[in-house]
Amino acid sequence: MEMLRKLSSSPPSPIFLLRFILLLLVVSCKVKAGIKLPPNVSVPAVIVFGDSVMDTGNNNYLKTIAKSNFPPYGKDFEGRIPTGRFCNGKTPSDLIVEELGIKEYLPPYLDPKLQSSELLTGVCFASGGSGYDPLTSQISAVLSLSNQEDLFKEYIGKLKGVVGEDRTKFIIGNSVFFVVTGSDDLANTYFLSRVRQLHYDIPSYTDLMVNSATSFLQEIYQLGARRIGVLNVPPIGCLPSQRTSGGGLERKCVEKYNDAAKLFNSKLARNIDSLNQKFSDSRIVYVDIYYPLLDLISNYQKYGYKVADKGCCGTGIIEVALTCNHLDPVCPDVSKYVFWDSYHPTEGTYKKLIIPLIQKYLYKFL
Repeated sequence: MEMLRKLSSSPPSPIFLLRFILLLLVVSCKVKAGIKLPPNVSVPAVIVFGDSVMDTGNNNYLKTIAKSNFPPYGKDFEGRIPTGRFCNGKTPSDLIVEELGIKEYLPPYLDPKLQSSELLTGVCFASGGSGYDPLTSQISAVLSLSNQEDLFKEYIGKLKGVVGEDRTKFIIGNSVFFVVTGSDDLANTYFLSRVRQLHYDIPSYTDLMVNSATSFLQEIYQLGARRIGVLNVPPIGCLPSQRTSGGGLERKCVEKYNDAAKLFNSKLARNIDSLNQKFSDSRIVYVDIYYPLLDLISNYQKYGYKVADKGCCGTGIIEVALTCNHLDPVCPDVSKYVFWDSYHPTEGTYKKLIIPLIQKYLYKFL
C-alpha cells in the first residue's frame, strides 16, 4: 500500500519503479505451497550452500570435470534438459522452494542469464564436489564454502541495488538457509584419495570438518542469516560407488565409512547446540538425513523400490558425472531405483526424504 501511495502522490524514480515491478513479479511467480506457514510468518527466499546434492547448475560455469550438464542427466527434468543438476530431475534445492510455495526451481547464482527478480526469492550457491575441507574443493576445482560465502556477499550487494537496504535486511533475516555438504570430504578426500590420511586419523579429520562447518555458520550469521538448516552427512558407506570401492565382492555397506559419518554428525550436532546458545536470536537447526536415508536403503522394498545398491545409470556400480553419459544405457524404470547414479539419489528418492524433513523441521526455523 505504501508503494501505491507513493506512485499516486508523486512521479516515481526509475529505481523505485524497477523495485516495484520486481516485487510484483515475485508475487505473481509463486507456486502452490505444499506446507502451510504459521500466521504472520514470512519466508521470502531460500538460499543454499553446499555440494552436488544441492547444486542446480553452478558447476556449468566452472573449469571443472565435476559436471552433469549432459544426457542422461536431466532425463526427467522439465523438457528433458540436462541443467547441471546431478540427478534425473529436481534436486532438494528445487523441492524445498517448491514445498514452501516460493517458486518451482532454485536457480544457480553463477548463471549469467539470472534475472534480478530471482534474487528476491533465493538462489543456489552450492557446487558439486565441494566440502567443509578446503582441499576437497581444490581437488575438484569447484567452489569452496569460502568461495560460496564471497558470492553470497556479492549477492547481498546486488540485492541492495534492486530493493534497497531495508528490504534486503528483511529478506536475509527471514529467509531459510540450507548448508548441505561433508559427504565428499569423507567419501573422496579421506577414504578414496587418502590424501588426508597421512596427517589425520578419523577423529582428527572430523574435527577439521566440524571446525570448518562452525566457522562457516558463524560467518553467514554475521552476514545476516538467522534461519539456518544444516543437514548432516548421510550413510556414505551405503552409496553404490562406496560399496564398489570398499564393500568387497558382495558390495556391502562399508561400516567404517558410516561410522565416520556418524562421528562427524555427533560433533556437528553438539557444535550447533553451542552456536544456538551463543547466537540467541538465531535458529540453527540440525537436520538428520542419515537415518531416514539408511532406513530407505535398508528397507527399500517397503518404499516401493527394487534396487538400492546400484544406480540407474550404466552398470550402476561406479558411473557418476562424466562417466554417466549418453553412451551409457539407463534403467528402464528409474522409479524402481533409490539411486540415479552411483553417488546421487533419484528425484523420487529426494521427494521421499526431503518433503517429510521440511514438514518435520520447518517449525524449528520459525
